[in-house]
Amino acid sequence: MKKIYLTGLFIALALGACNNLDKEPEGVLSTTNPFTGIGEIQSYIDLFYQSGLRTQGFRVGGAQGIAGLDIRSDNMSANSPDSRLAGTSALSDATKLSNYTNIRNVNFFILNKENSLDKGATYQQLVGEAYYFRAWYYYELLVNYGPVTWLEKTLDPVQEQMVLPRDSRTYVTDKIIADLDTAASYLSTQNSNATMRIHRDVALALKSEVALFEGTWEKYHKAKNDKFYDQTITESKITQYLQTAASAAKEIIDRGVWSIYKGSGPLTSYRDIFKTADLTSNPEILWYKRYDGSNVGNSVTRYLNKGGGAAGVTRSLVDDYLTIDGRPFVGAERDEAKKTYGDELLPTVRDPRLSQTICLPGQDLRPNGGYVFTVPPLNADSYFQNTTGYSLLKHVEFDIADPSAVDTDGKGSTPAIQFRYADILLNYAEALAELDGQANATLIIEAIHPLRDRVGLPDVDFDREYNTESDYPFRNLDKYIQAVRRERRIEKACEGRRFDDILRWAAADVLIVNQQPQGALYIGSNLESSYSNLTYDKDSGNNLFLTGKPGDANRYVLPINPAVLPNGYQFKLDRDYLLPIQPRMLSLTENAWEQNPGW
Repeated sequence: MKKIYLTGLFIALALGACNNLDKEPEGVLSTTNPFTGIGEIQSYIDLFYQSGLRTQGFRVGGAQGIAGLDIRSDNMSANSPDSRLAGTSALSDATKLSNYTNIRNVNFFILNKENSLDKGATYQQLVGEAYYFRAWYYYELLVNYGPVTWLEKTLDPVQEQMVLPRDSRTYVTDKIIADLDTAASYLSTQNSNATMRIHRDVALALKSEVALFEGTWEKYHKAKNDKFYDQTITESKITQYLQTAASAAKEIIDRGVWSIYKGSGPLTSYRDIFKTADLTSNPEILWYKRYDGSNVGNSVTRYLNKGGGAAGVTRSLVDDYLTIDGRPFVGAERDEAKKTYGDELLPTVRDPRLSQTICLPGQDLRPNGGYVFTVPPLNADSYFQNTTGYSLLKHVEFDIADPSAVDTDGKGSTPAIQFRYADILLNYAEALAELDGQANATLIIEAIHPLRDRVGLPDVDFDREYNTESDYPFRNLDKYIQAVRRERRIEKACEGRRFDDILRWAAADVLIVNQQPQGALYIGSNLESSYSNLTYDKDSGNNLFLTGKPGDANRYVLPINPAVLPNGYQFKLDRDYLLPIQPRMLSLTENAWEQNPGW
């Protein structure tokens, strides 16, 4: 009975929260010794697995879920602009800092964990999970809102207890890293993801990510001298974060347990990771959330199984893939390949990860030959439409066991990968490049080698692949940093991580502001003759928009009506790197919290 009570208590706390720095509700705790048994502890901790991870999903035309979040970036575009990219977000859009409810609930367990009568291995594991989840919830707050108030206790039910100022970014980051160190000291060491629970290497993976995020955030926002970095930060502190990111990743690498999956060969191995429901035997996956398509499912395949989803991949991403021999894809070579749709995507021409991310003509998208991709459905209606001319293949279960999933919401089994070994290698390589790319060049090449080797691409050559084209946004970057940023973009394409990278690199000025997302070449390619019901360049009634003007030899698809974005995205550099705080929250803390810059 006590197990049932505690589950009910958790739900009561989660649903009954008044706001973000909430105190413990009076009269709720009726037991004097919670968490005496392992069963009730596990029931309580299990509920954090619902909110303390990245979820898989896809929202038609909007940024949501692992498969769709890159719509809020330069990697993908819907046919209406994301409000944050467009700079049209309003203070009224601010939402509750609901992670404080989760944090309070974790704290309640941590403060009462010694009540357990069993301090064995299962108890140790569950305590480690609790510290991990507290770190995760705070990390999400840090990314979205910047400095917040760090709490390690449940507040007494008096208003005065809630009038607490925001701690600094570095203080919060240091506490997150400390929690992850504590988590790692408790968590079990595992050699696979078969338990589907957090383990020690997962805590180290998040530690590496957090330290890399904050080290680069502080470095690049400080270089821009904006209002978003910790004004007390020192160069040695930034270096410390980058060293922490590298050392945490290296600790995982040195175990020699995880490896890059190559099982189905260079033309399919990369793609297969993202459409395989059961990844428990995959040596690359440290931790993932499994969807079984019946009790717990998602709608990724439902909305992408005909190349649509009311979204598409951008020309910017497609053009960033190297050639098969490891050179930037630029100039006449690029322009010629675009004339015949699909030629620029071929694995004989480009990095084979491209054709495993974007649909090639001839690709099955439904089971049993139910839909074979030929050209992007620019002329389709509703969610079947593609917006850019590049249709997303990654995440689509074209061979799903239950064919009904292609037409039914919530029946898909596309996995939600939390951490894979590729993430560890990329974190390590980037941290080394940021610390001293030239001195660490050999180590960077070694780290990226397994990613390149999987798809038959040559090892990194920093000079050969250094892109100095006048339209390349990172043309002025150090060649070592440019290389690892490109590798990260390509390996993690359309996994929902690109926007966070743009934020921490303070790179919205070159990647977002004044940029109008573009898609495939239309006029000047064979796409022009592939449709009979597309209208453009008319005074009204257009269902296709193109760059340039009538008579131009080459015109590219514009996913968003240029009348809506006449000057491209207008992300506000002095505001939109962080989300706003609800005015109610500021009042609740009696203005001990200050509003985020620009809001």
